[in-house]
Amino acid sequence: MSRILLTAVVIVAVMALIKDGRILRQVGLRGGCSLVSTPHGETGAWERCLPGKLEGAPNLSRSGCTSAGTVGKAEYWRCPAPIDSGSF
Repeated sequence: MSRILLTAVVIVAVMALIKDGRILRQVGLRGGCSLVSTPHGETGAWERCLPGKLEGAPNLSRSGCTSAGTVGKAEYWRCPAPIDSGSF
């Protein structure tokens, strides 16, 4: 009985890790994006997106971003600058 319970716990844990997506991005199966420094003379927040083996690079157009071009496999996106919530 305890082996069945242990197996069920392990299966649920693996399913949760896969659903989260971080593991799939780390091993290169899913695409992902990361912030990069804004190029000189440009504005906004810039992201570099890489494709995964199971799917292409993420499309950030629904987040208000515009594609700024590709370099190799990486696609660069110009996104609106985040609103700073600094203290008054």
